[in-house]
Amino acid sequence: MNFHRAGIAVAAVVLSAPAAMAQAEADGFNPSALVGEPQRVACTLETGVEAECLEFTVKYKPDDLEIGPFCPATIEEAGGIWHWTGQEAPGVYRIDGGFLAFLAEQGYVMYDAEGTVFIDDLQGERRYDNACLAAAQAEEVTVTMRLPLSPVMAETPTPLGTVAKVGVGLDGVPIFADAPTVEATGNMPALDDCGGHVDPGGWYHWHATASDITGLLSAAGVESACAVPQDPTAQFGYAFDGFALYGHLEPDGSTPVGLDACNGHAAPLQEGGAPVYHYHASEEFPNLPGCLVGVVAEGNFTTTAAQGIGSAGGQGGPGGPNGPGGVPPGFDAAAEALGVPVETLVRAVQAAGGPQAALADVAEALGVSEADMRAALPARR
Repeated sequence: MNFHRAGIAVAAVVLSAPAAMAQAEADGFNPSALVGEPQRVACTLETGVEAECLEFTVKYKPDDLEIGPFCPATIEEAGGIWHWTGQEAPGVYRIDGGFLAFLAEQGYVMYDAEGTVFIDDLQGERRYDNACLAAAQAEEVTVTMRLPLSPVMAETPTPLGTVAKVGVGLDGVPIFADAPTVEATGNMPALDDCGGHVDPGGWYHWHATASDITGLLSAAGVESACAVPQDPTAQFGYAFDGFALYGHLEPDGSTPVGLDACNGHAAPLQEGGAPVYHYHASEEFPNLPGCLVGVVAEGNFTTTAAQGIGSAGGQGGPGGPNGPGGVPPGFDAAAEALGVPVETLVRAVQAAGGPQAALADVAEALGVSEADMRAALPARR
């Protein structure tokens, strides 16, 4: 399945140059991920402008996608990978006995005296102060997404904080910004070698450009077993603003020049082609854009899952300290008191520095007073 066969090719001039269009024609969205035919639907952009979107529904994961491993059962085994962002020795690591011992030295003990790893269920209550987190797949769950067919540049870029919605892969897998850090939550929602894991809602998603990840893992000294074919020149997917996502190289193999703060630029995607805006993966984890230049559609991500991002039960993501949705304790009430969506509050705090965020900066971002912000948020420990 692809945009062209579904009758959605009219936006190709805006979304991508003919080279990218040809790639989408050849590969398209992975048929094994789709539930039914993609549809053109009327939608509203977050600026209030009426627009037209491509709407499509995907399964909890593509039928042909191999995922895992995530958390190792013991320190004698090796699991997936993790991006440690602490002050000491930051980088990407294999989750094994050596890395878990390193975390213990930093104050995050995730195994007992016998070497059994503490594994908590993302979909249940927390049993440990520090744990490796995992979630069970829910085969009945579906996810519905919307992409603007005629991307519109925003007045200012939108920062992509922790677990922010980035876009969707051509394989039909949703893409999200960096997972919550161990330092922020005390927990580690383990990723597999392709940079993905299962949401509390039971569906799989990426936290990296999976088709361009083995190079950065190798540079970090991590031997990768990612089953996704690697091609740093290929289109990986679309951001939720409708602009294309590519690997860290141009389609002709050259190094991109003139990249903006979101790691994108307007450049030809084939020889002699017109410049077209598109994003590139970076060569550092997480190798995704740090912001979006365009305007996304309202209600661009929903799921039938009972919990997790996009569900009726909550907007949080994996890894939070006290609940399967990942929303820090007290933030629901704080968001209500401030008159903002809880997702907006969490994103503003993360963008301002997470647990160390200056509340004055968060208040300014939300357009509220610092006094109201301090009164609404739970006291810091």
